[in-house]
Amino acid sequence: MDKSKKRVVEYMDKILADSEKAASEDLLFSYKGILYPATVCSPETFQALDSFEARSDDVILVAYPKNGSNWLDQVLNDLEITATKYTEEEINERMNSANELLVLPRLEFGDPEKFKMMKELPFRRIIVTHLSPQVLPKSIFKSKAKILLLVRNPKDTAVSYFHFYNNMPALPSFSSWDEYFTAFMHGKLCWGSYFDYLVEWNKHMDDENVMLITYEELKENETLGLKKIADFFGFSVSEEEIQTVAEKSSFEAMKENSFKTHGTFGKILFRKGTVGDWKDHFSEAQNKEMDRKFEEYLAGTKVGGKMKYGVYCKA
Repeated sequence: MDKSKKRVVEYMDKILADSEKAASEDLLFSYKGILYPATVCSPETFQALDSFEARSDDVILVAYPKNGSNWLDQVLNDLEITATKYTEEEINERMNSANELLVLPRLEFGDPEKFKMMKELPFRRIIVTHLSPQVLPKSIFKSKAKILLLVRNPKDTAVSYFHFYNNMPALPSFSSWDEYFTAFMHGKLCWGSYFDYLVEWNKHMDDENVMLITYEELKENETLGLKKIADFFGFSVSEEEIQTVAEKSSFEAMKENSFKTHGTFGKILFRKGTVGDWKDHFSEAQNKEMDRKFEEYLAGTKVGGKMKYGVYCKA
């Protein structure tokens, strides 16, 4: 295992160890009305976010939890490395610098001092976050940095987040799917409401520097999806290179390699990666409740229209 991966694994293992020692009431904190995990986030880091200086060439990926951001994080790094034609030495320097600062895996994770250190990074930065627009640093929008919004259908999101919640020591477990479902529908989870999150991002769908891509379309044709992403960010890559990135970043490949990349956390992070898993969890009443919620919040919006709810979420 190279040095950069080792640091990520050590960081993840420490989070798990610290979480297992913490009392359940100490696992979460609230910031501006939204819950966050205390082992990876802090009020001080959120306050320091205001000082974060975005660059116009930043590559920014935004997604609600369990919408596929770990997958796309890998894809974006591979595309950027491929397009920039780094040497092996430069790749190692890039990864070591990022992991030394614990910039990965999310903008809102880690020590508040990291924003000052991020300013010194000499290469193009790939920034991943679960934060909604109103919480993100204003500099991100002022800089006109390109933002990729990754969206997954709400039913599969709910199921994936349920399993993550109940397997992740940093989050309090739920006694049942029904108890969790109520919390999901009322936004009583870390990073808040899935629906409120997408309603806020829908306000930016006309911004020329914002592009939406869905988890489902990437699953249907990853190569085509990666080509759209590469074009959006200006990554100069050939079709053969895109195919290589697609093969390397398949869910199966990432799951198989997860212990090397994420340590014990890899078992929690990579579960199924499928479309339609919700059918094994939702009751008829829950299906109807989710359908009503989608109709109320997202049907008729640009985000909702791209999600193909009728294709992926109808029983």
